[in-house]
Amino acid sequence: MALIDVPALDEAVLTVIVDNETDTLSSIDADVAQVPEMASLLARVPPTRHHDGHPGISVFDHLCVACHGLSVLVTGRRDAEIRTVLFDVGPYGDVWLDNAERLGVDLASIETVFLSHWHADHSGGFPTVVGAIADARRAAGLPAPLVDLHPDRPDQRGVRLPTGVMALLPPEPTFDELTSAGGTVELNEQPHLVGGLFVGSGLIERLTDYETGLVGHISFRGDRCDDDPLILDERFLSVHVRGRGVSVLSACSHAGVVNACLGAMTLSPDLPIDVVLGGYHLAGAAMEPRIGDTVSDLIERIQPRLVAPGHCTGWRAKAALSHAFAPGRYGPSFVGTRYRLTAG
Repeated sequence: MALIDVPALDEAVLTVIVDNETDTLSSIDADVAQVPEMASLLARVPPTRHHDGHPGISVFDHLCVACHGLSVLVTGRRDAEIRTVLFDVGPYGDVWLDNAERLGVDLASIETVFLSHWHADHSGGFPTVVGAIADARRAAGLPAPLVDLHPDRPDQRGVRLPTGVMALLPPEPTFDELTSAGGTVELNEQPHLVGGLFVGSGLIERLTDYETGLVGHISFRGDRCDDDPLILDERFLSVHVRGRGVSVLSACSHAGVVNACLGAMTLSPDLPIDVVLGGYHLAGAAMEPRIGDTVSDLIERIQPRLVAPGHCTGWRAKAALSHAFAPGRYGPSFVGTRYRLTAG
């Protein structure tokens, strides 16, 4: 993976709009740059009643809905420049729109929608979400949102189970559907700047000997079905906050979360890894044997400031990660959570 100059930001805010889990009650360790959903709501939802001089704020009817998928809003600031990119959209457009409203997201501020890989739990909401963003930007007198995609698009994907049954994801949206929804499609398979302040990877090199892809994965192109464990269209998004290092958004880590972090370290060899956010894909009988090696390499080779596992990581891997990194370096991804990264 070629070197690329990752812009140094004064601040980045990562807001989880879609994830598998909700948890707004657990405590946050000191020095973990994580803001739980309820704390955000208490700060911006007006009171509905008062008693003895104390405001009463209704928060539980504003909580986001969890579902199987991932979407993260990334806002970066460098001096007076502020740019916003949406990393994946999750599986359902209506869930994304509802959660975005509950989180107070300004749709018109989203300049680029970046897809990590072609899987419907990350791309299924595309036509609806892109259409809503395009409408908001048009109403604000702004250009259409860019839709940053890998050009190698399959028609449909799934997993062939040991029984022989194929568990299929929904078909992928087409380029024409996204254009019709109001987006401007850009195809990228090499490392490149995204939104001017972030970096999208190209091919994630497979450097570890145990991160060998998704067991049983298949891809349909027309009527042809291919074994496709490597999912080579997968890309990560990286964010550099000055004095903290590079954060890695790895939506599903089919290439391996360690390989994704090594890829980010190759792009920015002199910078430490800050937050590793997304799905680590260590769930399921075929993937769970990799948990030990993954945790060991994260500790010894990657040394992130914070691990923020979510989506497809699985509870066994989360337990192992929390044992290794908590307290102080573990802040899991839950829907509605924000990570506020400020330059040191």
